[in-house]
Amino acid sequence: MTQFYCFHLMPYAALDLKLLDTYGTTWTELPNSAFDPAEGHRLYNRYLDELEAAERAGFDGVCINEHHQTAYGLMPSPSIIAAALARRTTRAKIAIVGHAALLRNNPLVIAEELAMLDNITGGRMICAFVRGIGTEYFNWQVNPTYSHERYRESHDLILRAMTETGPFAFEGKHFHFPYVNIWPKPFQKPHPPIWAPSTGSRETVEWAAHPDRRYTYLQGYGSFAASERFFQMYREAAQRNGWTVTPDKLGWLGPVYVGETDESAMAEAKEHIEIFINKLLVKPVQSLLPPGYTSIDSMRATLDRQRHIQAGGQTAEKLAADGVFLVGSAETVRRKVGKLVEEFGVGHVMGCLQFGTLPADLTMKNIERFANEVIPHFKG
Repeated sequence: MTQFYCFHLMPYAALDLKLLDTYGTTWTELPNSAFDPAEGHRLYNRYLDELEAAERAGFDGVCINEHHQTAYGLMPSPSIIAAALARRTTRAKIAIVGHAALLRNNPLVIAEELAMLDNITGGRMICAFVRGIGTEYFNWQVNPTYSHERYRESHDLILRAMTETGPFAFEGKHFHFPYVNIWPKPFQKPHPPIWAPSTGSRETVEWAAHPDRRYTYLQGYGSFAASERFFQMYREAAQRNGWTVTPDKLGWLGPVYVGETDESAMAEAKEHIEIFINKLLVKPVQSLLPPGYTSIDSMRATLDRQRHIQAGGQTAEKLAADGVFLVGSAETVRRKVGKLVEEFGVGHVMGCLQFGTLPADLTMKNIERFANEVIPHFKG
């Protein structure tokens, strides 16, 4: 049965957008003098309220993630947000989508935090490991040419820490620990479910589809055409490895808005989705794909997928037509979600139900309409 999640980026929605005329991006270079702590206090608590409301409304899970030095998302430490949710929710899965473990000098901290959270929630945690956006290699001063190496090594360290009896030594190329012996161990056995988000990197697709992993592949912020292509790439990789992809191994993530009618939905969401795509998400290409960050083939695929974003000037109507943004009445959104579920075989649908500057009242209505008028259609 399809699982539905409310995904939140926690953007700094109070940003003075005129600053972007000077700095051009919300990533790394935008001075933090633009951040007002009073607004930060209000927004963090508002966003937590929205995620808690999603559980009450009937979502199967809530999703959070990690970004650094940007107004695009105020979650440099998703474990802190997950901890806040752990005691204020009782049923919904909490998915960290995902931890950029490779950027840290001590990935064992993530293993410990995940294990703690999994115990507190009684086994409701889902984890995903990401390589991070190119800009974050500048933020953390990590050489992007080691991106794949550090990603896989940090994953192996965390997985072994959660599943093997310690103490044992871990000696890798990038991480060295003579004593690996985390307390506590995770609640779920052998470990919380692991997802593999990607922006179209063939290397990530092949790695996730390896028979030793078979991780749920998560495609986000792409057109329907791009998403279908990458889902098929994952299926082919799995088939070469001797197994068949089932719906629980595919996930889709993107912005969604449900209104009373198609016309009112577009009118209410248009300004906010265009700010999200054209202002908050845009970054210089040298920051998006720093030298060595990925292979030439994957770079081409990423640029092809992100062209509609990085070019700027995108309209809500074009984003909706391409399937980047699911918007409309409940009937229209059901039809579009149906395409993901029935045609693409997606088993996990993650709706970004607050995006850009979408205000609290419209976000809450969006959560409630999606929960009451879309989800039940796919729950039999």
